[in-house]
Amino acid sequence: MKSSVEQIRARFDQDVERFSNLESGHSAAVDSPLAMDLITRAAAATSPHATQVLDLGCGAGNYTLKLLQLLPNLNVTLVDLSQPMLERAVQRIRPATLGQVTTFQADIRVLELGEARFDIILAAAVFHHLRGADEWRGVFSKCYTALCPSGSLWIFDMLEHSVPAIQALMWERYGEYLVELKDKQYREHVFGYIEQEDTPRPLTFQIDLLREAGFREVEILHKNSVFAAFGAIK
Repeated sequence: MKSSVEQIRARFDQDVERFSNLESGHSAAVDSPLAMDLITRAAAATSPHATQVLDLGCGAGNYTLKLLQLLPNLNVTLVDLSQPMLERAVQRIRPATLGQVTTFQADIRVLELGEARFDIILAAAVFHHLRGADEWRGVFSKCYTALCPSGSLWIFDMLEHSVPAIQALMWERYGEYLVELKDKQYREHVFGYIEQEDTPRPLTFQIDLLREAGFREVEILHKNSVFAAFGAIK
């Protein structure tokens, strides 16, 4: 039995500091700083005249802060399950933009995003909490609808692999990364909450769903072990 939304929210309420470092990003994710740089640069390059950004699962606001370095004074909409995360994100982001900063403490599966409201959507380490294929399909479709024409969705997330032998290989490599980052106890801690909370899907599954949702272009920016940075343009 996977964790409930309430249980996931409670864990993130206690984990704000770990998500508040713009240099290291989410250190438990492989190549997090590189992915943050690639995604925000890709977003700025494909939407140079953007005025509205939506950050789904914003955490403490790292991705939006990085994007604001490239596209100053955007209007920012932040969504997260955790109110303490949102409060830290606002504290860090408000001084970095002259635009409006709006927050929603909500589950993306039930939050209404509207139509053609955003130029850029950022989604870092959030979609792996989705469960069945219908939830994935519904959220990707919702993001497509919420984007303005030529808007883009940029994702950095954990993946699984369809071939068991490849999944085992990549999972072993990820475990080695966590041990090198800290120690074996940390690896078991991370593996434990992944098993309890997360349901990642293959990159190919997500690419297919993005195309099914209507996105005209899909780009893979980077993949290493069980993490990838990729995006799609409406």
